[in-house]
Amino acid sequence: MCATSHPLAAQEALAILKRGGNAVDAAIAGAVLLGICEPQMTGIGGDCFVLFKPAGSEDILALNGSGPAPKAANADKLRGRGFARIGETSVQSVTIPGAVDAFCQLSEKWGKLGLDASLAPAIHYAEAGVPVAPRVAFDLASQSDVLNDNGRRFYMRDGRALRTGDLFQAPGQAEVLRRIAKSGRDGFYSGEVVEDMLATLTKLGGAHRPEDFHEYRAAETVPVSGTYADFDLFEHPPNGQGATAILILNILKNFDMPSMEAGSAERLHIEAEASKLAYDARNRFIADPSHSATQRMLSQKVADGLAGLIRPDRVIDVPASVAEAVHKDTVYITVVDRDGMAVSLIYSIFNGFGSGIASEKFGILFQNRGSGFNLIPDHPNEYGGGKRPMHTIIPGMVKQAGRVTMPFGVMGGQYQPSGHARFLTNHFVYGMDLQSAVDFPRAFAEKGRLKLETGIEEKVARQLADLGHDVFRSPTPIGGAQAIYMHDTGILEGASDPRKDGIALGY
Repeated sequence: MCATSHPLAAQEALAILKRGGNAVDAAIAGAVLLGICEPQMTGIGGDCFVLFKPAGSEDILALNGSGPAPKAANADKLRGRGFARIGETSVQSVTIPGAVDAFCQLSEKWGKLGLDASLAPAIHYAEAGVPVAPRVAFDLASQSDVLNDNGRRFYMRDGRALRTGDLFQAPGQAEVLRRIAKSGRDGFYSGEVVEDMLATLTKLGGAHRPEDFHEYRAAETVPVSGTYADFDLFEHPPNGQGATAILILNILKNFDMPSMEAGSAERLHIEAEASKLAYDARNRFIADPSHSATQRMLSQKVADGLAGLIRPDRVIDVPASVAEAVHKDTVYITVVDRDGMAVSLIYSIFNGFGSGIASEKFGILFQNRGSGFNLIPDHPNEYGGGKRPMHTIIPGMVKQAGRVTMPFGVMGGQYQPSGHARFLTNHFVYGMDLQSAVDFPRAFAEKGRLKLETGIEEKVARQLADLGHDVFRSPTPIGGAQAIYMHDTGILEGASDPRKDGIALGY
């Protein structure tokens, strides 16, 4: 089974499984194709994080495919030039793309069919083209204005955003993917492709150098975990923000959540307050792995102390966030194969169209993950050479009684940890089936407002306002999600979010 945010990617991932490929082969195929199906969301100029369970094992392994700032990056120099933050479309926001090396490592160490087989669907559709889907067109209409001249040439048509049914083609990316299929990571991080990327970034004043690309390697890591109700939640460690989801659930342990109605103001209030406190902790402690205070985020004692600040009858004041970048554009794919290998993979260029900067020859769109850094002296997440920024994208996995039962992911930038907690409590605490748990209306406390989706009743919205929340009806959906539940009978149950164009497919 495969569940992801575009039907074509799910279809091609399933085709790989039918050919005898495993979940890693299929996940790479689907993920890279998503960069053609949803070019504003992701691409080979971006990063990924992966959790996966090998066949015949209940171990969960992790691969950090996020790239660092260039080695010559220097916060003091930027502050000296008057920078207060790293702009989302600035060349300083461009970190080294990490996903390609991660895909190469995964394919070599864990795949069956080879990288060329996994990249073949994306190569084909990059050349032949993919019709723009409705949700993609909705995003393109509001996001294409960030593109530079190269970006407009590669990702727009006659100066306008692509519309539903327009054919998006990326022959330059097809050529890059052919080189990766033939030469592995060297097809991307060396030679003409890296020369194209460096020429573009250098012209804009970037500190990027050839060695930043040549020496980059995705890193094998150890997942972090926490327990809630009858399940164990496994998340990617920092520099991802997965520990934030664990902290939210640890805070919620202090409240009788099952006694609250699933759609009640009481539940939404407690979850919003827990999220605000957990996100404030995230902004203080999560950064490059060598600078993160991960254990503080996982501590039940810390969670209990934060829970004590929550009032059931009114909102609380929370210290101002130090990381205010808004980043909503991410794709997620989960695959389970016939042998029980499970992959949970999330892949992104950060904001819509990332930095908006595309390389001149091949049209590689650069992520703007560097805007996730701050310029606060001595802060763990301070911009610096060779450091990875705090990342929002977080794949998840669940174990029950020692058995991996569910790879899942929630898209939506800042929303993701809050989304993990809400999806999991929908399913495991309120007893919703998998699709209902995905569909259920969402709320998100962000930047002093409590955003509510349209599915939340007006009576509930008024009750939340009476508690002191600045209630805001979100005009757009909050995030997206996919999941596969691995029943002990061998049956797979999939769910895909109607907020996206995606689907869950199995055979």
